[in-house]
Parts: sequence; C-alpha cells; structure tokens
Amino acid sequence: MDKTLSDGAGKLWKVELHSHTYYSKDCLTRFERLIRVCQQRGIDRIAITDHNTAEGALALAKRVPDLIIPGEEIMTTQGEILAFFVRETVPPRLSPAETIRRLRDQGAVISVSHPYDRLRKGAWEEADLLKIVPDVDALEVFNSRCLYAEDNAKALALAQKHNKPGTVGSDAHIPYELGRATLLMRPFEGAGDFYEALKRAKPLTTLSPAWVHLFSSYAKYNRKLGLSRLPVADTGSA
Repeated sequence: MDKTLSDGAGKLWKVELHSHTYYSKDCLTRFERLIRVCQQRGIDRIAITDHNTAEGALALAKRVPDLIIPGEEIMTTQGEILAFFVRETVPPRLSPAETIRRLRDQGAVISVSHPYDRLRKGAWEEADLLKIVPDVDALEVFNSRCLYAEDNAKALALAQKHNKPGTVGSDAHIPYELGRATLLMRPFEGAGDFYEALKRAKPLTTLSPAWVHLFSSYAKYNRKLGLSRLPVADTGSA
C-alpha cells in the first residue's frame, strides 16, 4: 500500500468509509476482489457498510483486521444511517432514535448517508434530519454516487453549521468505484480514536459517472433471476 502520504508529522492513512459487498442485494463484489483492489489503490482502511446487515463486514474483518472497519448502512423509518465499528447487525425499519440507541450500545460511530440526495429513497426530509443531527457523530458530506453536486454541498453546509465532522465515501457497488472518495486520516485504533482522527481528516473526492447505478440494478435483477444467491456464509471465493 502507499506509504508516502504524510502530513509532515507522520504517515496518513487513505480511508474509504462507504462501500458494499455481495452481502448487499444490489452488489456482486466478492471479498477477494475488494481486498485486491484496495491493495492496488493504496486504500489503508475500508469500512464495509452493506445494506441492513453487518454480517459480511464482521466476517471480512476477522480475515483482514488490518484493512476492514466493520460497518452497516441501515434504513430507518425516516432515512439511512451509516455506522462504523459495529459489533452486530442493527435491523432495518426501526425509528431513527431506536437505531441510534442500538448503535450507541455497541460503541459505534454514527454518520448519516447522503442525507440530501434527491434521487435516493434513503435520503432524509429536512425536519426529520434536523431532529437527529444532535445525536449523530458526523454527516456524510460527499458521496460519489450523488448525481447532483448541490446535494453534497447542502450536506457539507449542514455539517459545518452544526460543527459536525464530515465523512465521505464512494458508496462503491462495483470495484471500479472503490477509492473515489476517501479521507486522509492519521492512524487510529478503535471507534473513539477514529472519531478524533475524523475531526482533522482531509477529503480526496471524485464524483462517479451516472452509469455506475446501472450495475446496482443489474445486481438486483441478477439476484431475482437466481443467477447469484445472497451468501449464507462467506466461502472466501472471489
């Protein structure tokens, strides 16, 4: 991995905080492929944030603990929440307050996925979002899959207004996307240290082309047709 990134005081990690694997219904990326791409692109740490399950992230974190941050992207009754350093799955369709409570019980760090993306079903209504801002640790201020730059800008403005650190992520559903939005962070250990490092992180961001969304649709139809099954347990195959 790239060992040259530095802030003058030491090595900085290149950290991807929003990515998916075949444990998400709209993704076909296998573990081995994800690991190889991270190595090729100099990604030092990556949060696996599959939709409504932490099982894949926890399994992969056991295999490569020096690479994986176990996470989850959770659909609440009002919008999606992004969590890091989770210990177990939080089920979907709970209220935002209950979802946050369960994550707090695990000691997770909590962000909010693409809060203003007008094209996502997981985006938030303004009133609902403002209710939870005091209770989360950060906001996702850049998502490479947002088709409208204004939606990312609006999230950044909200984070700045409420003095919240910003997370960024590629929201990768195919290997091509991995690393398109990362943070340069000082090395960290555990959730608390990660949160402190997040406050001084430096973003490296690039929007993805619109066509990447087609691969999410392809993955869903692939599963519906029975061409690829959701994993019962990871086999380690690429």
